[in-house]
Amino acid sequence: MAHSYSTKNILITGVSSGFGRALAEEALQAGHRVIGTVRNEQDKQAFDALSSGHSFGYVLDVTHSNEIPTTIAAIEADVGAIDVLVNNAGYGLEGIVEEVSLEQIRQQFEVNVFGAISMIQGVLPFMRQRRAGHILNITSMGGIITMAGLGIYHGSKFALEGISESLAKEVKGLGIHVTAVEPGGFRTDWAGRSMTRAERRIGDYDEVFEPLRKRRQEASGKQLGDPIKAAQAMLKLIACDNPPMHLLLGSDAIKLVSDKLALLRQEFSEWDDVSRSTDF
Repeated sequence: MAHSYSTKNILITGVSSGFGRALAEEALQAGHRVIGTVRNEQDKQAFDALSSGHSFGYVLDVTHSNEIPTTIAAIEADVGAIDVLVNNAGYGLEGIVEEVSLEQIRQQFEVNVFGAISMIQGVLPFMRQRRAGHILNITSMGGIITMAGLGIYHGSKFALEGISESLAKEVKGLGIHVTAVEPGGFRTDWAGRSMTRAERRIGDYDEVFEPLRKRRQEASGKQLGDPIKAAQAMLKLIACDNPPMHLLLGSDAIKLVSDKLALLRQEFSEWDDVSRSTDF
């Protein structure tokens, strides 16, 4: 694994909390310059003050796609070439598929999927011109595995996984790398402040849903994953000349994804005869 420890300009969406915050702080400590998108002027000033001349806050809501090209052009002009884009802005939506409103579903995809795509489309013209760049899409182990009660969130992360993987194939010949980063459970506020909860009303689902919700709430703050170590792993990824298309973070992610792969293999092989029977 060849590593290039040059100073980079790293653009991270959603640097006010969670992974975005941890990554910004670790990257600044390692000597990189960090451009962070925040939601208001107060957060912008706080981010600017983190590391004078190295941290640059920009007020941007990733769902305002019309503002993204101008913001990125401003960053390129004022801060310099964006070497790395980290699509980190996102949130969790808890809710039974039958119970979630279409409005909540649209909003989940608006942030987790369309926001990320808008950022990607914004940086690609510059990266293509330079034949260099690395895009990190923070998906989740929930972009590969699923749990009851998080279907819409999983849908958004599965979508970003597919887009990320295709994109990696499209830009590979242009000197641009794309990695989907798939964290397991980490001590961020994902299950706390950042979680939106759909209203419960159908009793039929209590049995499957309530134990999962209870377990998630009890685990909040006690997750295995350390956000600072996740940030350090991502910095290793950024320094790598030939990064992977997928990177799991956390032993829980490894275990649950391995279980899922085994289950898929088992189901495919049990139904192999039927699967083959459809060829001409």
